[in-house]
Amino acid sequence: MNIDLPIPELYKYQGRNPRPSDYDAYWERALAELEGTPPEARLVPAGFTCPGVDCFDLWFTGVRGAQIHAKYVRPAGLTSPAPTILYFHGYTNGSPDWYRLLPFAAAGMAVAAMDCRGQGGLSEDPGGVKGTTMRGLIIRGLDDGPDNLTMRHVFLDTAQLTRVLGSFDEIDSERLGCVGASQGGALCIVAAALEPKIKRIAPIYPFLSDYRRVWEMDLAKDAYFELGDYFRRFDPLHQREEEIFTTLGYIDIQFLAPRIKAQVFMQTGLMDTITPPSTQFAVYNKIESPKEILLYPDFAHEEAPGHMDRVITFMLGL
Repeated sequence: MNIDLPIPELYKYQGRNPRPSDYDAYWERALAELEGTPPEARLVPAGFTCPGVDCFDLWFTGVRGAQIHAKYVRPAGLTSPAPTILYFHGYTNGSPDWYRLLPFAAAGMAVAAMDCRGQGGLSEDPGGVKGTTMRGLIIRGLDDGPDNLTMRHVFLDTAQLTRVLGSFDEIDSERLGCVGASQGGALCIVAAALEPKIKRIAPIYPFLSDYRRVWEMDLAKDAYFELGDYFRRFDPLHQREEEIFTTLGYIDIQFLAPRIKAQVFMQTGLMDTITPPSTQFAVYNKIESPKEILLYPDFAHEEAPGHMDRVITFMLGL
């Protein structure tokens, strides 16, 4: 079963959203801003405790002065640097409950689960952009120049977290991996693209890709609702359509995909109407590093039985 292109065409699909002509320069400029942002990381013992693990609230500074929070869990009594997982959550949510991080620690890995700024966790969103701030972080900053897109800052937070973790004595900075679904899957792609030290990523039905394709499929709803809402409110005749999709191209993860050096283990549900399969393949087909994708014909935007077991096994290879 498949709600999108036939499977052979999915493996050839290259995306519909325009790529900005200065895309590479844009991200080099963004990384330069990050380079000038001291992370000032600090660990605070967490209220949650569990035998055999140490749990902390990790705070660090992201671009534009935002204080970013992550839950950080490590195996107790480490005697040598541990492999480490960056765990990213779905859109509008926050980091998962502590117990969801424990399987990684049980496998001998440290894990940090970041709260994306402006969403459901503890991280700050200083805001301050021109234009609408009513609904949705994809479009926030769209009318204030691409350097002020809120999702740009979220993307940079993933790189800052990677750098912070790599500075910890108990972490092996050469054995870093990323796990996440939907927005979390997108941020796996982003983190590995911006920080080549990341060695393995397991993106699950990644979000934030090929916005024009989503629009053309009439699926600018649910997670992509804000795209349709923006056009209805601010460009009802679509006179700025090319400009808008081009600006969104700066935060379209398919264009970061060629920068990835990590080994990739991806999941796609062929009945997914939230992040359509073709938008995911627009990313997958641009990845040049070793990669594998598992297709679940009967599944949509949902957890597939046994898949997280496969993800843990994949990450044990770090």
